[in-house]
Amino acid sequence: MSSDVRFTRGGRAAAGAATAPGAGAADGPAAARAAHELGPVRRARTAVLDIACHAIGPARGTPVILLHGWPFSPVGSYAEVAPALARRGYRCYIPYLRGHGQTRFRHEGAFRSGQQAALGADVIAFMDALGVSRALFGGYDWGGRAACVAAALWPERCAGLVTVNGYLVQNLATAREPIAPAREEGAWYFFYFLTERGHRGLRRDREGLARVVWRRNSPAWRFSEAEFAEAATLWGNPDYVDVVIHSYRHRLAAAPGDPAYADPERRLLDQPKITVPTVTLDGQDDGITPPTDGSGYAAHFTGPWAHHVVPDAGHNLPQEQPDAFTDAILEVDAMG
Repeated sequence: MSSDVRFTRGGRAAAGAATAPGAGAADGPAAARAAHELGPVRRARTAVLDIACHAIGPARGTPVILLHGWPFSPVGSYAEVAPALARRGYRCYIPYLRGHGQTRFRHEGAFRSGQQAALGADVIAFMDALGVSRALFGGYDWGGRAACVAAALWPERCAGLVTVNGYLVQNLATAREPIAPAREEGAWYFFYFLTERGHRGLRRDREGLARVVWRRNSPAWRFSEAEFAEAATLWGNPDYVDVVIHSYRHRLAAAPGDPAYADPERRLLDQPKITVPTVTLDGQDDGITPPTDGSGYAAHFTGPWAHHVVPDAGHNLPQEQPDAFTDAILEVDAMG
């Protein structure tokens, strides 16, 4: 179980965070309500990071770690999911990923890595900082990858997993192998970030690039300007560009990883099975990862497993269809 005395207090959601170039304040009733529902920004200290996060729900409730994707916001993503779970007695922890919002590296010389092993290790270190021995994991995109990595390498810490787009552990052994051209097209920014032009483009216009990703990856989602502006506050983090660029270069085997994560990264080369109860979700309208029946990655899940295709959902499934994501957390908890 967790203990909130391990937290330090920060401002409310997005307060004190640098604003991305061109981003406005997260005004509007939806953004304000989301910030209010999730409560103040708190901090949990690990060896590497001061992790900004929100916590909601009864202190002795079943812990749930909810992990956001790129370039999205934990506040927007889980504004409805976390309160719905809290009302059912769950204790939800919603951290900001490394390089996002008020999360900060503790040491100036630390490697600004965005590789999958670092993201997964951050989940476990975050739990250690809170005194949480075991939790349900839920996530999508970067957050789903972090959850899959943590569940695969540290199954004793994971009571169950909800992951959008299935098994998200990257196979770096095949990173240079092409996939279908239609899939490559959706991953345009992976290749853009391999170049110095892409590096400069992200640094100069974080908001403009993110807006294109939101629209292409979730083409049916009609997000509000307030929702976008709230997320844009995260991208002013001083480590944002370095972490994002490293993440995409590393996943395509174009940049070395942080030596501190060499062992878990080596273990991930074996594409380890995920043995904990799992629910996988695909958005029917996902613009980058087309929905499937789950059979293509079913073999990676050796425990109880269920798969659902969610109508009217794109890549940011928890924000677009929060009821479906909430139901998946409840479903995986019941599997245990």
